[in-house]
Amino acid sequence: MKKENKEDLRGKALKVKDLAAYGKGSVVSRTLIDKKVGTVTFFSFDKGEGLSEHTAPFDALVQVLDGEAEVSIMGKPLLVKAGELIIMPAKKPHALRAVKKFKMMLVMIRA
Repeated sequence: MKKENKEDLRGKALKVKDLAAYGKGSVVSRTLIDKKVGTVTFFSFDKGEGLSEHTAPFDALVQVLDGEAEVSIMGKPLLVKAGELIIMPAKKPHALRAVKKFKMMLVMIRA
């Protein structure tokens, strides 16, 4: 997984499409906020790329900003498209895969 630069983005108007470019055959991530209480991370996935099944100790909100992804929660696949969001429940196995190349915002609150 590639990580973008750590430029300070606070107090700036940001274009979502410019937060992380698509990378051929890769997943690109950019952390926008990283605090003890939670994180906000932007991701771009090339078609066919994804995150393997895992669990997290807290609920995670995924908002799809461009494209389409298959999100599996406890083995049940769901298609999530641009303009939609899904909350992945804490301690439940989940994974995601790019049906088409897609961009998403991941918000995790650690409380």
